[in-house]
Formats: sequence, structure tokens, C-alpha cells
Amino acid sequence: MKLYILLFSLTIFLIPAHAQQHTSDQVKYYTDEWTCERYPDGRPKVSDDLLKRIKNISIEEAWGVLRGKGYHNQFEGGWEMLHEDEPFVGRALTAQYMPLRPEFQKRSMDKGHKEGRIGAMNSWPIDMLKEGDVYVADGYGKIKNGTLIGDNLGNSIFAKTKTGVVFNAGSRDLEGLQKIEGFNAFVRGWDPTYLMESMLMGINAPIRIGDATVFPGDVVLAKREGVIFIPAHLVEEVVINAEFIGLRDQFGISRLKAGIYTPGQIDGRWSEEIKKDFLKWLDDNPDLLPMSRKELDAFLEKRTW
Repeated sequence: MKLYILLFSLTIFLIPAHAQQHTSDQVKYYTDEWTCERYPDGRPKVSDDLLKRIKNISIEEAWGVLRGKGYHNQFEGGWEMLHEDEPFVGRALTAQYMPLRPEFQKRSMDKGHKEGRIGAMNSWPIDMLKEGDVYVADGYGKIKNGTLIGDNLGNSIFAKTKTGVVFNAGSRDLEGLQKIEGFNAFVRGWDPTYLMESMLMGINAPIRIGDATVFPGDVVLAKREGVIFIPAHLVEEVVINAEFIGLRDQFGISRLKAGIYTPGQIDGRWSEEIKKDFLKWLDDNPDLLPMSRKELDAFLEKRTW
């Protein structure tokens, strides 16, 4: 049995990957901790409800939970943004680019076209995008002659995803992209040149974006401070933890304003009296809950106050 498992694991990485899409088995291997619904390509399908809720969470709140879980390499800052104050969120579809090797690019292009792919290689990941996806590409920081999209591809991306892009690379057509209402882009820089001397090496592969490791299906939270890539299996915990802290803060402020407790009591470890008061406050204010009461109760059972 052990030999069978070893051989199966090896076959996942020995499948010919000519340059393009990683298999669903490979993606499942990278994201094995996810136990819920997946896309046909293997990517975790985090619910639309969680995506909507996580957009209200700060980068710091998400970072704190991930840090506590031992994930220290999920954030990257230092971006040029199409719109600074328009955050976006979605499920990562990843792409990896490398400097051109002409013989390999030709072989990959020929194989891709035989398999039904259309046009240039930098359009192939875009053809796979679905609503709620974020196109995340490692273009090895190349800006001049490293522009992965212009306004034509930008319009195609937004029509499919309704979100934006995160590129460790450049982009062109800044003015044209700004006209796409609701679209945002986090890139390394803007340049009028076309994409040259680069080739697509992988779709739905693990990639590096600066200091961050990104797996296909990670949830992308892009805000003014930067971008954090949240492993799919931790998204729910990140969301509920942040929402709970928000509720706790609302309760604390209301009780401080009423003079019921001192700042030391609220900011420190809560007494049993305060815990009971907080639970009663939740019962009295159900409309304030951003999560279901079932989710909150399950969270509170595991939490050390």
C-alpha cells in the first residue's frame, strides 16, 4: 500500500506539462486540506457568501489569523494600482511566465493550438476565467516588454470575472483600463510596450508573487495596503474570527459609553460576567450578526476568550 501511494504521488508530478494547465489531480494535491466543492480544474470553490464577507475584512485581520496558523508568506505590498480605494476579492487562477526560450515556446504553442487553444499564450489563462476569479500572474517582475494585458484583454477579464488582476509584471493602456467600471489591477508598473521575450509556463501552478506563495484557488484580498493570499481551507476561519472581533469591539464600546465596565475590564481577559453579558447582547441584537448564529456558536465553542 505504501509503495502504491508513493507511485501515485510521483505520477502527479511526472505528467507531461508541456507548459500549460496543471491537472486537477495536481491542483488537488497542492490544496489537499480543502474538503469541500471544487471546480472541474481542481481549484477549491470557496463560497460566494464567504467572498462577499471577506471583502469587509482588513488586511491586518486576515494577516493575524494566518500568522497564528504559521502562514508567514502570504502578503505582498508595493503595487501600482489602477484604483487605490477600490478593493476586490476572488479565487486565484494562477499563471507563471518565464523568459523566452524559442524552441519551447513553439512546441508549446503548437501543442496548445492542437488542443483547441486560440491566439497568443497570454490569452490562454484568460479563456479559463470564471465569475469570481482573480487572474494572478507571476511575470517575474518584468515591466518594459512585460505587459501582460492592455485594455482589450482587460475588458475580456472583467466580463468573465467581475473582479481584477494581480500581476508581478507590467500592464499597458492605463487610460483604457481605467474606463472599465468596477475593474481593478495591481501591477508592478505601467508601460506602453507590448509583451515580448516571455512565455507561459504554467496555468494553475503554485507561483511566487514577491514574498508570497500563491496556490490555485487561494482567496485574493486586494486592498490599498497590498494583497494577501488566503489558503482556501482557512478562509472561513479568517472571516468568522474577524467578524467576531468586530462584534466584540461593538459590544465593548457600547458598554464603555454606558459606563458599565472600565477600559481595563474590556481590554483585558473577560470575566464570566462580561461573557454572559456579551452573549445576552448578541441575543438582543441579532441584526448585528454578519454570520449565522450557528457559525458564531461553533466558533465560540473553540475560542479561548
